[in-house]
Amino acid sequence: MTAAAMLWAADLTAAVLFVVGLHLTNRPATARRGNRLSALGMGIAVVAAVSDVVQARAITATGTLVLVAGALLGGGAGLVAARRVAMTAMPELVSLFNAVGGGAAAVLAIHEFTARRAALGPTEATTGALDVLIGAVTFAGSIIAAGKLRGLVPGRPVLLPGRRVGLAGAAVTAVVAGVWLAVRPGSSTGLVVLTVAALTAGVLLVLPIGGADMPVVVSLLNAFTGTAVAMAGLVLGNLILIVAGALVGASGTVLTRLMAAAMNRSVGAIMAGGYGTADTSTGAAVAAGGAVRSVSPDDVATLLAYAERVVLVPGYGLAAAQAQRQAAELGELLSGRGTAVSYGIHPVAGRMPGHMNVLLAEADVPYPQMLELQPANDELGRADVALVIGANDVTNPAAHRPGNAVSGMPILDVLRARHVVVIKRSMGHGYAGIDNELYSDPRTGMCFTDAKAGLSAIAAALRTLVA
Repeated sequence: MTAAAMLWAADLTAAVLFVVGLHLTNRPATARRGNRLSALGMGIAVVAAVSDVVQARAITATGTLVLVAGALLGGGAGLVAARRVAMTAMPELVSLFNAVGGGAAAVLAIHEFTARRAALGPTEATTGALDVLIGAVTFAGSIIAAGKLRGLVPGRPVLLPGRRVGLAGAAVTAVVAGVWLAVRPGSSTGLVVLTVAALTAGVLLVLPIGGADMPVVVSLLNAFTGTAVAMAGLVLGNLILIVAGALVGASGTVLTRLMAAAMNRSVGAIMAGGYGTADTSTGAAVAAGGAVRSVSPDDVATLLAYAERVVLVPGYGLAAAQAQRQAAELGELLSGRGTAVSYGIHPVAGRMPGHMNVLLAEADVPYPQMLELQPANDELGRADVALVIGANDVTNPAAHRPGNAVSGMPILDVLRARHVVVIKRSMGHGYAGIDNELYSDPRTGMCFTDAKAGLSAIAAALRTLVA
């Protein structure tokens, strides 16, 4: 078999593994296997690409050193991140991955423009200009998104004076520079103007978006990353980059639309910004609508001891307290007593798509117990107790009424259950910046405590009751 045939076979194998791996991530039970297959495919693609460069003798000694150093640094950073980054920090890590992907794609196109200049044909130049535009916007926007998720940039919408004019100006400048670069690929001025304008647009695009919309933003930037990578593949004539980028771009686009639908908002309205605030931690004792009924862990344990069906509803408060294992242990304890236990998971709970699923899977919660929005609401209608663990806006009954920040948003209707208990440290708002009317409902008991400590106390009291 010739070297070219071997390269083609390796790329085809990697592409098939990408497709199969992506398909397997559709279900929590097979997601880990899909992740492994995708990683294997990427490994094959990297080895094939390096072998092709070496066999073609298209690399100098310095280039070889850079290649090896880059592989060691990138692989080492990925390994350390995979082992050390907490699951609660996964959203900002995904945003950084988006930034790296978009930035790398843009750098590839910039290199082609500077190395080949006028030798680039019209199609390659146009594709390269789009690559720089999308990649630079993704890089800058993802850095800002990661900063918001990490707390280094304010989570609330940052509404700079004249932001819309500035964004429009940056967008128009980027488009004009991109067209100029497509017509005259050798223009260094056009390349610099396009890069700077695209980076500026990325910053101005994400700064006004509030924390409530971060799951959608992360998903959209992921789609941008895939599109930029596909464009880089077209510039380089690399099949595996085109396939991988197209898969990521398409899946990210579909996921973005699903996330927006889960919030009952259009993608355009989300990207317009100005919605939501950073999470607050005020200690107010009364929510809109009346007094709050406080309960102790012992009270909750007694309620659970007599329940036949229980639905646990995790939110970002569970993630922040790293209480997924305590939730799983409580669920296992209840299941051992014959109680029917399930977990109601809202699509935008947490700070990225699938955040709650990932946390619960890490704690070995049985996959069949993880219910999506509609099945969870059906189960809540039969439940004796709904135990809300740090979830705020996604359980707010105000969504059923017009005229507020969450109006029309599909929620986990926990009030369908006979009894509701909310574990939360305070009466603070969620990212939508409004009171949660659930907290003052007569059927709701508020257990004011840290999620990890509260779940542990409830489990201990339950063991004492049933001993």
